[in-house]
Amino acid sequence: MNVGIGLPIADPAALLTWARCADAGPFSTLGLLDRLVYDNPEPLVALAVLAGATTRIRLQTEVLLAPLRDAALLAKQSATLDRMTGGRLVLGLGIGGRGDDHQVSGVDMRTRGRRLDAQMAVMRRLWSGEPYGDGVGPIGPAPARPGGPEVLFGGFKPAAIARVGRWGDGFLAAAPPSWAGGLFDTARASWKRYGREGKPRLVAQVNVALGPDRVVDDARTAMAAYYAFTGMADRMVAGMLTTPAGIRTAIAGFADLGADEVMLYCYGRDPGQVERLTDVV
Repeated sequence: MNVGIGLPIADPAALLTWARCADAGPFSTLGLLDRLVYDNPEPLVALAVLAGATTRIRLQTEVLLAPLRDAALLAKQSATLDRMTGGRLVLGLGIGGRGDDHQVSGVDMRTRGRRLDAQMAVMRRLWSGEPYGDGVGPIGPAPARPGGPEVLFGGFKPAAIARVGRWGDGFLAAAPPSWAGGLFDTARASWKRYGREGKPRLVAQVNVALGPDRVVDDARTAMAAYYAFTGMADRMVAGMLTTPAGIRTAIAGFADLGADEVMLYCYGRDPGQVERLTDVV
């Protein structure tokens, strides 16, 4: 079972410390959230900086809101980062649920799913070295990984998870073990429906905070602010794991469901959590 760390977004300058500590430890991946109308770092820019401060750990968008971006430019940006990191990029993609994010980017929320499907068709073509079309040639550079960086799709509805089999390499489940099992089964069914060989990569996410009360309180405050738009922030914060035993139990639960990796997502800013989580895993 691989274990990664989801990075806090409240203090971008501190992320270099987080990344270096995680790269020196047992962790497999660094994850970073995406929002537009929020005080968070842009994930592709931030991960590019963190790539230069690390040597082995993977860099994952969790999830990048693809419909807010131009497909050709996103294909070029992600291929560049994948190439320059030796294939360490994992492109987690989703459609997003905030109206303000879509408003400022000029994207109609009602068509964001169809837009993502169209974007994937373009990006897969460009990553394979094919021309853009309509007399326009290829857009490089070629990614390190043939066919493009690994793509995971996040979501909860069947239409979202269906993209795993059609366009993706795996599924990202931001859900507890009690709920993730059904989502994993849906992702596996999508994979079979599209005649894919092997099996999809399954990645779980769980929110954690380890440390003294100030660290846990900081994490809860940050998470509540981030999810305030859902109207369910209190319930989501209540699910945050704050003990080593709770985190180990969750990891074991995801392993039993067949997850390939668990992302321990941190909202608290204290980088000392990396060392504490190292002791847990």
